[in-house]
Amino acid sequence: MSDTIQAIRGMSDVLPAEAPLWEFFEDTVRQWLRDYGYRNIRMPIVEKTELFVRSIGEVTDIVEKEMYTFVDHLNGESLTLRPEGTASCVRAVLQHNLLYSGPQRLFYSGPMFRHERPQKGRYRQFHQIGVEALGLPGPDVDAEHMVMCARLWKRLQLDCIRLEINTLGSTESRVRYRARLVKYLEARLDELDDDARRRLHTNPMRVLDSKNPAMRDVIEQAPRLYDDLDEDSLRHFESLQRILRSVDIEFEIKPRLVRGLDYYNLSVFEWTTDRLGAQAAVCAGGRYDGLIAQLGGKPAPACGFAMGVERLLALLVEAGGAKVSDEPPDVYVVHAGEGTEEAAWRAAEAMREAGVSVVLHCGDGSFKAQMRKADASTARFALIIGQSEAEAGKVGLKPLREMGAQEALDLAAAIERVRCKPK
Repeated sequence: MSDTIQAIRGMSDVLPAEAPLWEFFEDTVRQWLRDYGYRNIRMPIVEKTELFVRSIGEVTDIVEKEMYTFVDHLNGESLTLRPEGTASCVRAVLQHNLLYSGPQRLFYSGPMFRHERPQKGRYRQFHQIGVEALGLPGPDVDAEHMVMCARLWKRLQLDCIRLEINTLGSTESRVRYRARLVKYLEARLDELDDDARRRLHTNPMRVLDSKNPAMRDVIEQAPRLYDDLDEDSLRHFESLQRILRSVDIEFEIKPRLVRGLDYYNLSVFEWTTDRLGAQAAVCAGGRYDGLIAQLGGKPAPACGFAMGVERLLALLVEAGGAKVSDEPPDVYVVHAGEGTEEAAWRAAEAMREAGVSVVLHCGDGSFKAQMRKADASTARFALIIGQSEAEAGKVGLKPLREMGAQEALDLAAAIERVRCKPK
């Protein structure tokens, strides 16, 4: 049996052959966010457990079952690997008084952690791009988040993602709805699964988010929150729809869409696909106007969303639009003979200083062996330095991907030759 240590189940390595797709996606996302005026914020991976209990909700799957929580042995404090980014972002905004200078449009990226059963599209360490707009009441900013997502899908050439929206209304409308929902669920108690019974009086709306097929009829026949909405909530939702229609964003209203976190109110949405099996949602979010006050700040409106990087990359591959590979180096430096190593180092650094990407051969090897490695590197040129070149202060430049013979050149001329990219 091998003694080699393996990665933790559900936490995957990204290998060099896979990294170019990640880099392409991340570069595309960064430019897209700049286009909409969002600025980067970076938060710790570990936070106090209390942050997530207070924000996400004590009676949620994430807090009850999925968080990686441990006790700091130095001070006995309960700490948690972040399961999502919104709570951390709001905590950072409050701690550093960012809202004092006005509304904030922010984004973050990085790993999140949930102790779930690993399956395709669902991992214990997964990566998210999170976008938050704080201090803006909407519904225009709600619509902005959905419109900007549509633009990203267009840039990524993904035409297999659809938008689903709903409204959770105000706190007052949810109180009215909660009473009706509890009464309905109590009347069908025998049909509820264990999770639904446990949540019946602590978080009944989460029953509507059940993925248990046996609960489908109960959920479909449940009262609609829409019927309890107040006038302001209705106007907010109708304004959102009007903006989306004005810019030709197609959507479907899903009355049972409630999202899995307790802090949401008013607009909620999901971008879903039928290309990834059970893991249909690739991006989701909504408004969370009460969270800032819930975490100790002065009440302020906020909304945001997050997208699952692994799921979107899988969708890119499945859709056939991800023909991304490593960009080859411009030059592979080959050297052999007395006094050539120093010349090779000087030449490689001079070329890098001029903006040329260079792989310098390291280790022993004959010219023939080094040239095989140069060709395998997919570099455009081999820069060859033997004793005769070193003594003459020249370099040999041999095209590897273009027609042409090897030339003996001054280093400056070689650099200019390499920098002339083929059309």
